[in-house]
Amino acid sequence: MAKRILLPILALFRTGSPEDKKFKESIAHVIGDRPSNLGVYQLAFRHTSASRETAIKGFRESNERLEYLGDAVLGMVVAEFLFTKYPYKDEGFLTEIRSRIVNRESLNQISRKLGLDRLIEYDGNRRGMSPRSSMYGDALEAFVGAIYLDKGFRFTRKFIISKLLTHYDLDDIIQNNINFKSLIIEWAQREGKEIRFEILEERGTRHHREFISQILVNDEPFAVGNGFTKKKAEQSASERACEQLELK
Repeated sequence: MAKRILLPILALFRTGSPEDKKFKESIAHVIGDRPSNLGVYQLAFRHTSASRETAIKGFRESNERLEYLGDAVLGMVVAEFLFTKYPYKDEGFLTEIRSRIVNRESLNQISRKLGLDRLIEYDGNRRGMSPRSSMYGDALEAFVGAIYLDKGFRFTRKFIISKLLTHYDLDDIIQNNINFKSLIIEWAQREGKEIRFEILEERGTRHHREFISQILVNDEPFAVGNGFTKKKAEQSASERACEQLELK
């Protein structure tokens, strides 16, 4: 059914140039099949900094809508995969492992391993974007959304399981499933220390934001960490604090 969805704006893409043919070959190499709707893949790799005006007043076209769709599809497939693979694990375990799989840092790495970073159009194609930029993971989610629209759910599910999840060592993820924030809070309680988390800084744009978190012990700065969500930033700071205290 997904293949019948009409995307009138995408009809504006031209697909006959040498660049388009090279792009089509790249997509086919990654997904293992010929793309039927090249325009939707081109849109998937258009970063918001390279958004274009459309016939609809006030609407600029980028990969953000596809990112939204791909995020939902990816989350659902990963949730089902873990639910089936670990039938005797509780909801908390499944939620934490899924979070580790689909977090922005992990998706950034997989996106680059697949070579998707070379396909992204952003800010006039100027190079030099930080390797830690969420742009790569965002593009991967948008790519998943494009595959879903072009090939349907069954194909997309197979792609996620066979081409994305194979990059993860689930045993390693499970063994390292440590909640560092809980560890540092427990340490503070044992030692009679007052511990506090605060966000020092927010970097980037509204859609691609990075948070800098600081841990204070008895109102003294103790450790700093960063992440693409406040929770991840706090976990990062907590991990560094645990390293200093040799709690790991």
